[in-house]
Amino acid sequence: MQTLWTRRAALAAAAMLAATGGVAAQEVIRIGVPTALTGTYADLGDQARRAVVFAVEEANAKGGVGGRKVEARFLDTEAKPDLARRQAEKLALEGFKLLTGTVASGEGLAMGPMLQRWDAIYVSTINKANQITGSACQPRMFRVNRLDAADGAVVTPWLAGRKEEKWAIMAADIAWGRDSGASFIKSTQANKRTIVSENYSPFGTNDFAPYIQKIKDSGAQGLWVALAGRDAINFATQAKQFGLFDAVFTAGVSFVTDNTVKTLGEASKGIWGIINYSSTLDTPENKKFVADWAKKYPGTEPTNFEGETYIGMQVILQAVAKANSVKPADVAKALSGTTFDTILGKQLMRKEDHQLVGPNFFGYVGDKDGKLKPIITMSVPAETATPAPDPACKLPG
Repeated sequence: MQTLWTRRAALAAAAMLAATGGVAAQEVIRIGVPTALTGTYADLGDQARRAVVFAVEEANAKGGVGGRKVEARFLDTEAKPDLARRQAEKLALEGFKLLTGTVASGEGLAMGPMLQRWDAIYVSTINKANQITGSACQPRMFRVNRLDAADGAVVTPWLAGRKEEKWAIMAADIAWGRDSGASFIKSTQANKRTIVSENYSPFGTNDFAPYIQKIKDSGAQGLWVALAGRDAINFATQAKQFGLFDAVFTAGVSFVTDNTVKTLGEASKGIWGIINYSSTLDTPENKKFVADWAKKYPGTEPTNFEGETYIGMQVILQAVAKANSVKPADVAKALSGTTFDTILGKQLMRKEDHQLVGPNFFGYVGDKDGKLKPIITMSVPAETATPAPDPACKLPG
């Protein structure tokens, strides 16, 4: 009797284990995307959304990741740090604990300290502030896109070949804009150039006339711009009207991107700047991505923010596969110190600061295949383009 009972108990346990294993294998990978869907950075947030949707559908078309279906949920942050923190918490509480796609650096910085409490992780694909992987780094916060210091590593050698001696800065008065301005100042100092006008505009500025006049009056020969989204369009449109681009050589970062070029048209032609990702990059992986993108979104090519956010999704889903788990703690462990296959080739997620080590590029807006788009003229390899880990980042073990 005891033998029969033992056998039945064993069979029941085996059946329960099999059922549990089956459930685990089908556990959904939930991606939370707190991003700017309205406001000044709405265009950037929409690019992040498109890239996440593309990656989710691509993964599910292949049967998911290890048999797990992928889902994404989006909540609007308006690019405001406090709202981003609340929306990210809401997503995490609803089970969407793998967070990504946030636009403004201040949003990421607001979310970082809360990740442990939420039992979530955050993978930055757009935030550029050095603090993300520097003084404000967190065990559950990672970055796949280039930080400001990495952009500086490209600007310094490029600036050495420019003839302009006097430069002005026009940047957003937020963490990213301030970092970009500081990085550019270091590049000018390294090349014995002079900053004659330094300007930081409030987020969401509509009237740039006072800044434009100040730059014209400064005698600047060159202008470095760190503006994005609607701020970039407002500034560029008004600068063109006031003849600033005709009088001053202009370059920047996140200023004349694919979508902004589309809006500005000829006004953007000849403007130089950092290109963190381009659909024109000649790698087999990127060519396939661009071709597949055109099928999903006919008549378009992936923009810089779409390319970077797609890389973020590649990294997250590969980490889930490596961990064989959707638990944030397991995924975080799988992310740190791992090399991932991306559309820019193999890239290492450094364990010291959770920064993905990748290449960076510089170029200008010009005609290519009958379209105005950013054209790469200088490539900097990953090891050179990515500065050493910031000693201010103190991550455990």
